[in-house]
Amino acid sequence: MEQPLRKLVDAIVSNNQAVFSTLIDRSPSLATASFIQGATRRGSPATYFLEEIGHYIYSGDTALHFAAAAYRYEMAKQLIEAGAAVRARNRRGTEPLHAAACGAPGSAMWNPPAQAATIVRLIEAGADPNAPNMDGATPLHRAVRTRCAGAVRTLLEHGADPAIRNKNGSTSMQLALRTTGRGGSGSPEAKAQQQEILLLLLRR
Repeated sequence: MEQPLRKLVDAIVSNNQAVFSTLIDRSPSLATASFIQGATRRGSPATYFLEEIGHYIYSGDTALHFAAAAYRYEMAKQLIEAGAAVRARNRRGTEPLHAAACGAPGSAMWNPPAQAATIVRLIEAGADPNAPNMDGATPLHRAVRTRCAGAVRTLLEHGADPAIRNKNGSTSMQLALRTTGRGGSGSPEAKAQQQEILLLLLRR
């Protein structure tokens, strides 16, 4: 199942709707399949890195994780209709909504409208905007840390709680005020997003 699932993920990442639909039509079980192997610190993480969307494959990841990460909301819809679990968790406790909440302002793949549409689609299908991963980070924590103001707005509008603390004790506001240490977070685009995020959280 790993090889067909990887082909499906590659079709998602490259936004190849024809190949994606063909694979799902031939093997509907791919919508519910998950990776057994993935990136680890001891292994060869580069093997599992999808440069186009800036995400690694981890064990437990499903195709929906990557449709979410790539903001392919129509593909996400097809996967959900085929039985994909919207609350599926990988080995890091990451659900598809966590993946959708991340972004890189100013990068070629960043698309705030598509990101927001993907978030809405997942929540309407049953995703929990306050679900914690293994680090206690919710999708809102992820959106704030990666400086995605549109994602923050959409999550807040759909029930995300900015008072939740991650395992380090940080709320979303505290993350918004700090330097994240994430590559690209110091860019002009990211700084502009940070200011918008602060305003959004202050209004709450």
